[in-house]
Amino acid sequence: MPAGGLVPPYYAVIFSSQLNGKEEAGYAAMAETMVRLAAQQPGFLGMDSVRDTEGMGITVSYWQTEKDVQGWRENAEHQVAQKKGRETWYTEFQVHIARVERTYGKTGD
Repeated sequence: MPAGGLVPPYYAVIFSSQLNGKEEAGYAAMAETMVRLAAQQPGFLGMDSVRDTEGMGITVSYWQTEKDVQGWRENAEHQVAQKKGRETWYTEFQVHIARVERTYGKTGD
């Protein structure tokens, strides 16, 4: 669900990760579940995500407020996925949280 057309200010949670190749089907199912769950959370604005053939991925989720970001981080189902990711799927990951002040670009024709 691409997040084009958002009007600042808003928050971006940038999650970069490297998969280890273990339990790929379980990872894919959990990722799909987390996208659906995030979309139901207060303040959710959208998401962009990519992953290369070596398992390096970046997912950016967009939120109205910092409180909404915190609510997503503390969601019980999301915490289960976070734990599983740390223990099973990721060799490394980083999370960056930023307030977006300006945005511009070109959308498809």
